[in-house]
Amino acid sequence: MAELNGRSIVFALSNPTSKSERSAEDAYRLTDGRALFASGSPFEPVFIDGKKFIPSQGNNAYIFPGLGLGILASASRRVTSGMLLAAARVLASELSKTDLEEGRIYPPLARIREVSLRIAAAVAAIAHDQGLAATPKPADPASFIRAQVFEPSYRNYV
Repeated sequence: MAELNGRSIVFALSNPTSKSERSAEDAYRLTDGRALFASGSPFEPVFIDGKKFIPSQGNNAYIFPGLGLGILASASRRVTSGMLLAAARVLASELSKTDLEEGRIYPPLARIREVSLRIAAAVAAIAHDQGLAATPKPADPASFIRAQVFEPSYRNYV
């Protein structure tokens, strides 16, 4: 693959890590760091000639929470391909230049809540624009979406 493609895509999605089709380190080393790598299990960062590569963990946690929240918040009557496309575009736009340089193909999981909120707002906007929403279009869609999210709050009884 590396001989035929400038940037080979390697999706080693089997779980657990011990059953993965390819390790992140192998993917980066065999392609001289040009691979775009995602796995179903977490892999540690890889260092090649002093450059850090951070393997992405590819799973449905990136799209489905935001998609579902946008559908629920708008009370959309249908899920359309446009909503899925909007979700994918928002997800792609959340990658920084540094993320890309480090070999990520998804934003860090630490940002998943914020990414999901942006996806939800985009999905709800599609529902409203296409006349599929059963709720009125909010004046401030981002704030409306954020208000729909459960925020766990626990008392410390110790």
